[in-house]
Amino acid sequence: MANPEETIEIPLLDGSQIKFSVFAESAHPESLRLIPDSEAAEFGEAPLQLMEGFSYEYKIEDGYKLQEIPKVVSLSRVNRSTGRITPNIYVGSLVLEVLDEKASEKKGEFSIEVQSVKADYRKDYRFMLEDITEKCTDLLMQSNSPVTQNFTVDFNEDSQTLYQRFSFVKSIIETPEFHEAIHRIVGAPVTNWAEREEETDIRRAKRIGNSSIRQIASSSSRVMLPADHSLQGKLKSVPAKLRISRKHETVDTPENRFVKHAILSFFQFCADISEQLKKGSRAYKEAQQMQEVLESMLNHSVFKEVSPPATLALNSPVLQRKEGYREVLRVWLMFDLAAKLVWKGGEDVYHAGKRDVATLYEYWLFFSLLDDFKTVFNIEPTAIGNLIGPTSDGLGLKLKAGRFIPFKGVYDSGNRKLNIEFSFNRTFSGNNDYPSGGSWTKNMRPDYTLSIWPAELKASEAEMQELIVHIHFDAKYKIAGLYEIIGIENEDPEKEKEEQKQGNYKRADLLKMHAYRDAIRRTGGAYVLYPGDKSLQKSGFHELIPGLGAFPIKPSRTDNGVAELKDFIYEIMEHFLNRASQRERMSYRVYDIHKEKDKDALNEPIPEFFNEGRTLPPADTSVLIGFYKDEQHREWIERTGFYNARMNSKRGSLKLGPAEAGASYLLLHSDGKLETGDIWRITDTGPRVFSKEEMIKKGYPNPNQEYYLVYKIEKVESAAFANAVWNIRKLEQYKSGRGSALPFAVSLTELMRVKVNQ
Repeated sequence: MANPEETIEIPLLDGSQIKFSVFAESAHPESLRLIPDSEAAEFGEAPLQLMEGFSYEYKIEDGYKLQEIPKVVSLSRVNRSTGRITPNIYVGSLVLEVLDEKASEKKGEFSIEVQSVKADYRKDYRFMLEDITEKCTDLLMQSNSPVTQNFTVDFNEDSQTLYQRFSFVKSIIETPEFHEAIHRIVGAPVTNWAEREEETDIRRAKRIGNSSIRQIASSSSRVMLPADHSLQGKLKSVPAKLRISRKHETVDTPENRFVKHAILSFFQFCADISEQLKKGSRAYKEAQQMQEVLESMLNHSVFKEVSPPATLALNSPVLQRKEGYREVLRVWLMFDLAAKLVWKGGEDVYHAGKRDVATLYEYWLFFSLLDDFKTVFNIEPTAIGNLIGPTSDGLGLKLKAGRFIPFKGVYDSGNRKLNIEFSFNRTFSGNNDYPSGGSWTKNMRPDYTLSIWPAELKASEAEMQELIVHIHFDAKYKIAGLYEIIGIENEDPEKEKEEQKQGNYKRADLLKMHAYRDAIRRTGGAYVLYPGDKSLQKSGFHELIPGLGAFPIKPSRTDNGVAELKDFIYEIMEHFLNRASQRERMSYRVYDIHKEKDKDALNEPIPEFFNEGRTLPPADTSVLIGFYKDEQHREWIERTGFYNARMNSKRGSLKLGPAEAGASYLLLHSDGKLETGDIWRITDTGPRVFSKEEMIKKGYPNPNQEYYLVYKIEKVESAAFANAVWNIRKLEQYKSGRGSALPFAVSLTELMRVKVNQ
C-alpha cells in the first residue's frame, strides 16, 4: 500500500496561489486525507487532515518556506522549501505561516487540521465541553452560590477570552438535543385560537349579531335594496360589506415568541463574537457556521408568523413541561450564564485553535468524579461553590491543570467516621523527610487523589502516624484498550525492549501507576481512568489495597462506566471500616518500626530459621534473662527442659509483660556468672502455671511457692550464635545487688550489643 499524499492550493496575501504538498511517512490510510469543504465547515476544521503521532514530509513551491515551529515544523537544511511536520500529541488547527525564502517576509498563512487517533474524538470533544458547561451553570444557578449574576458580556475583550465564552455557548447550542428540540417545535408547534376581523360580502353573512346590526344601520358604501325585498319597508339600503370576526389557529403564542427570541439571542451573540475575531481563523469560521445554522432555524415558516415578545412567559407550563420547549428554556438559561463564564483552563484545551481532547477529558473526569464522590461522601458545599467566583472579566472557573483544588468531606458509617479529601492536581513534594507526607524521590502530581484518614485526627497528624491512605487516579484519554496499559499477556521481554528502543512504551502508564504507588508515602492504590471497556484490579497481597489497575469511563450521558468506579469506592470504604485488616496491621508495624531511628547495626551471626520457618527480626525477638540459684537448680533445668520463675506479688517474682510472655530465648546466669553463653530456646508460645504439687512431681528441689510460671525450653547449639558470650551487667535493665536475681526481658538486638569480644 502506497503512503498517502495530498496537494492543496494556498492563497497568498497578494491574491495569488501556490501549491503545498504533504507526504505521510506511514502507510496508514487515515494518517493523511483531504475532506470535503462541507464537512470541514460543519466541524470548523481545515480540509487537509493529518493525524497526531505520525510524521510527514512536505514541499512548498520554490521561493517560499514555512515558518519553523519548534518540535512541530522543521525545515530541511538542503532545500528550505521542504521539511517535516511532526504533530506529536497536538490536536486541532495548526496555522502555518508562508514566508519569502530569502527575506523571510510573511506572504500568507493557511491551516491544516491535526486529528486525534481516536475516531470518535469529535463527538467526545463536543459532549465533554457541553457537560462541563452544564455543570458550571448548575453551580452558578445554585441558591447558595456566592456568585452574584449581574455581569454583562464585554465584546471588546481579547479574542481568546471571547472564544472561551463562545466555546461554552457553542457546546450547548450545537448539541443533538437542542436541534431535536427545535425540530419538535416546528413539527408540532403550540397554537392558540385567535379572532380576526375580515370584510365579507353582506350576501355571504351567515350569522347576524349585534355588531353586524350596527354596521347595517350605520356603515357607508351602501347599496339600495330591490323594491321587492322583504326589508324594503324597514331599510332603503344596506352596506355592501360587513366586518365579521372569525376564529383561526395561530402559532403566534407567547411560547413560540420565546423560542424565536432565544434563537435570535444566540444568533446575535455569534454575530457580535465574529466581529471581534480574526477573519479566516478557526474561531471566526465556527462563529460564522453557527450563525448559518441559527439563521436556517429562524427562516422556518413557523417563526415567520411569530411576532417579537413583549414579555417572556418563563412561568408558562408549556415552556417548563412540553418536550422541545423545556429543552430550549434550559439551553437559554444556560446560555445567559455560559456567555459570561471565563475559564482560564480552557487555554489548555482550545488555545490558538488547538483541540486538546485529552486535557478536556481530564477536566471532564474531574466533574464526573466530583459528582460521584458527592453521593458517597458528605462533601462541604462551600468548597464546591468556590469553584466559580467573580473575576475582573466575568465569572471565573478555577479549574486549571497544575492548580491544586481540594474538597474535604466525611464518611460516616454509623460505627466509625473517616475524613476524606478529594484533590485535583495535588503535588506530593519530594523535599519532605519521613515521616512527613509527600514523595521520597521527586515531586509527584497525580491527576486526582482521594485521601482517607480517621476523623479524630488532622491530616498532618494522620500522616505522621501512618493512619492516612492515598488513592490516586490518572486520566488517559489516548488509551484505546486495556492491552495498551498492561501489554500482551506473557509478552517476550526482549520484544518489549526492542519496541522501547523504537519509542513505543506500551506499558508506560502502568509503570507510572507503580511510580505513584511506590514513591508517594502512604499510597494504597493507583489507577488509570480511560475511555475503554474493560477494568483491571490487581492487589498487592490478600486485600483490595494496596493495588493497581484501570477503570473504563467514557464520555457519555447514559452508560459512562462511573458506576463501577463508585462500587469500588464503596469497597474501599468498607475495607477501611475493617479494623482487623492486614493493611491496618501493616500500617501500625510501619509506624512502630520507623518512629525512631535504629541506634546500632547488628552484623553478628544469629539464627535465621527455626522449624523451617522464618524467625522474627532481632528487634522483635525477646530474650528472657533468667537466674538459677545453684548447680542443683541448673541440673534440674537441664534434665527436665523447664525453667521456672516465681509467681506472686513479692520481690523476686517475674513481672509478666508482653516481652516476657512472648520471649523466644532464655539466657541463664547465676551469682558471679554475669558473662554467660548459656542460651536456650523457649519452645512453647508462653509460660504455663505449675502448682507446688506439680513442681514436686517434676523433681524440683525444695519448692517454697504455691505457684510458678514455667517455660518449656531446649538447649540451643552454641554454633547458632557463633559460641557467643554476653555480659549481662551491661544491660540497662540489669540491677546489681539483691536485684541481680530478678528476671527481665530484652530484645535480641539489645542483647547482641553486650556481646563479649573473644
